[in-house]
Amino acid sequence: MNITTMRAAVFRKPPSPGQKALSMEEVPIPEPGSGESLLRVLACGVCRTDLHIVEGDLPSKLSPLILGHQIVGEIVNSSSTEFQVGDRVGVSWMGGTDGTCKFCLSGRENLCDAPIFTGYSRNGGYAEYAAARTDFLVPLPRTLSPIVIAPLLCAGMIGFRSLRVAEVKPGQRVGLFGFGASARLVMPVLLSWKCEVYVSTRGVRHQQEAAALGAKWVGDAFDLPPERLDAVVIFAPVGSVFLAGLKSLDKGGIVAINAIHLDRMPAFDYDSLLWEERQIRSVANMTRQDAKDFLRIAGEIGITPAVKTFRLDEANEALQAIKDEDVIGSAVLVP
Repeated sequence: MNITTMRAAVFRKPPSPGQKALSMEEVPIPEPGSGESLLRVLACGVCRTDLHIVEGDLPSKLSPLILGHQIVGEIVNSSSTEFQVGDRVGVSWMGGTDGTCKFCLSGRENLCDAPIFTGYSRNGGYAEYAAARTDFLVPLPRTLSPIVIAPLLCAGMIGFRSLRVAEVKPGQRVGLFGFGASARLVMPVLLSWKCEVYVSTRGVRHQQEAAALGAKWVGDAFDLPPERLDAVVIFAPVGSVFLAGLKSLDKGGIVAINAIHLDRMPAFDYDSLLWEERQIRSVANMTRQDAKDFLRIAGEIGITPAVKTFRLDEANEALQAIKDEDVIGSAVLVP
C-alpha cells in the first residue's frame, strides 16, 4: 500500500497568548517538482530563525507553512543520477537561487535577488518527508549521526560564514557576543586556527560553557574584553550588544552581525567608535561553497555539538526551549 500522507507540525499565524504556534496535522507527502528530490526526514534542527518566523518578527512568506531548515534526510527519489535512493543528504536555509542575477553570476548566491528559503518561503523539515531542490542538497557522511549533523547545517554554517565576513585570520583576537548554538559551533574552528577567543554573554551557564570550551576571557553580555579585538561576531539580535562589540574593536577591525533580525540599530559616536577604518558588516545567508568548506573542516577537527532531541509532536516545546535558552547546545526534532 502506497503511503500518501505524513505527519507535520504546521504553522499558520503568530499565536495568541497561551496558544501553541504549531499544530500537528496529517498532510499530503510533498510531490517533488522538476529538479527536486523527495527526502525522508531523519532529523531537523530547531533554529532561532524559526522562532522569529512564528513570533512575527519576519514577515510571512507562505501560509500554511512547515518550518525547519536544518534537515538531514534520506533520498526517497531524486531528479539526478548524482544521488541514489538511501543516500544521506542535508538541506539548509538557502534552498535555491535564480542562478541568473548579478550576485549569483559573481559567486555571491547568498545575496540572490530571488532566493528560496527552506522552512520560510517553501516548506521545510518539521515533518516526516520534505522536498528540496536537488542542486542545493549537501552530501553527508554516514559516519555521523543525523542528530549531530543537523545543527551544522545552519547554526554551524552561518557561524562559519560570519567568520568569513569578519575576515578572521589565524592567530587573531576574536570576540563572540552572545553564546548560543552558532557561537558554540565556531569556537572549535577558531581554536583550531590558534585564535584567542573572548566571549561576552548573559547567563552564568553560558559563561561557564564558553570558558570550558576554551575562551581566553568570558564576561557578561555588555562587558568589554580586556584587549582590543581584531574581529567581532554579534550573535545576539540586540542592538545594545552590537554597540558593546563595536566598542571592543581595534583599529581596522570588522564587526559582523550574524542576525536575520536585529531589534534596533543604536546611535553611536563616529569619531571614537567607527573612525580609523573600523567596519560594520551584516551576514546574509550562506553559499553552497560555505557549506562544503565548513563540513570539511567540521569533519577534520571533529565538531560534535551537544544536542537535545525532541519528538516531532514536541515541536512547540522545542521552540519554547530555544526561546527560554533552556537547551545546552542545539535542539533537534526526530520524526
